[in-house]
Amino acid sequence: MGKFDSILQEAMTIDGALGVALVDYKNGMCLASLGNGINLDVAAAGNTEVMRAKMRTMASLKLKDTIEDILITLTSQYHIIMPLASTQELFLYLAVDRRRANLALARYSLRQIEKQLVM
Repeated sequence: MGKFDSILQEAMTIDGALGVALVDYKNGMCLASLGNGINLDVAAAGNTEVMRAKMRTMASLKLKDTIEDILITLTSQYHIIMPLASTQELFLYLAVDRRRANLALARYSLRQIEKQLVM
């Protein structure tokens, strides 16, 4: 994990955090991860497919916007996919326990953490 240790540890302080990963959107590889109770390598690969599908859809619609984040709401969890503003080739993935997390604060906190990841 190396240079991403402190960033991922900070993300794990978000209320309800179950796991966090820095993912390469081009190949689905998990570059760094932290957490337990969720297979972050599988989550990285699967959420890469979500990103790719959204990027294809945006291209088909000729949208020039960038994705701020993608929210997946499950009955017990929130999953947030947040591309890095500095490069859309990487994204942060955060899973939080829905009963313990404040979604607005989780998104805000993850955005503050994302700003530290200038590539």
